[in-house]
Amino acid sequence: MSPTAADEHWDAGEMGCGELILKLKVRVKKMPPAAVLRLTALDAGAQADIPAWCRLTGNPLLHEQHPDYWIQRKQE
Repeated sequence: MSPTAADEHWDAGEMGCGELILKLKVRVKKMPPAAVLRLTALDAGAQADIPAWCRLTGNPLLHEQHPDYWIQRKQE
């Protein structure tokens, strides 16, 4: 899969990471297993917070190139 291929795109803009992580959890949960979300997050903290969230939740981070992150919903 190309790192630019995604089933959905969410531009979170400059949303702070606390709110961003909460909304990301909801968005990813609504997606079917193995679907890919391309997240655009301009907040500087996203560079650490998004990969950490992916590790903690088991949702693979397929590719990152700040401000874009490709997150795959884990298989259930």
